[in-house]
Amino acid sequence: MPSFDTVSEVDKHEVTNAIDQAKRELGNRWDFKNVQADIVLENEKVVFSAEQDFQLEQLIEMLQMAFSKRGIDSRALSESGDSKAGKLVKRSFDVKQGIETLTSKKMVKLIKESKIKVQAAIQGEKLRVTGKKRDELQQVMSLLRESEDIDIPLQFNNFRD
Repeated sequence: MPSFDTVSEVDKHEVTNAIDQAKRELGNRWDFKNVQADIVLENEKVVFSAEQDFQLEQLIEMLQMAFSKRGIDSRALSESGDSKAGKLVKRSFDVKQGIETLTSKKMVKLIKESKIKVQAAIQGEKLRVTGKKRDELQQVMSLLRESEDIDIPLQFNNFRD
């Protein structure tokens, strides 16, 4: 029986490259001359630091542009908090890996409500969909891509016919 796995993974190497690219752009921009601002990757967190809030927003926008140039979905970042340290404002974002249980349950519910004749099973941090026809699986893929309830980047791999 044909099947595929739905996953949400981000290539860590590409994230590192995008951060390096944003840092190079930070060094070249005239509006950031003599300004203490930085983008740092710590484990699974991206930490932005700047002197002002508007500079922080510009840093985030620069990283999102670098993400799009490298083919990384910016929805892979989820905000985890703000803090102030001295004269610096810091904002951290988590790099999402895997599909959370609540989101995968939403996906299963969405597939069942669509009345497409497939079975969806949650397997850890991925969702396996099996069906009798390849066309039905492709319908499920397009359904999940177009869904507005799911705000994480999805990849479909391990497609077996």
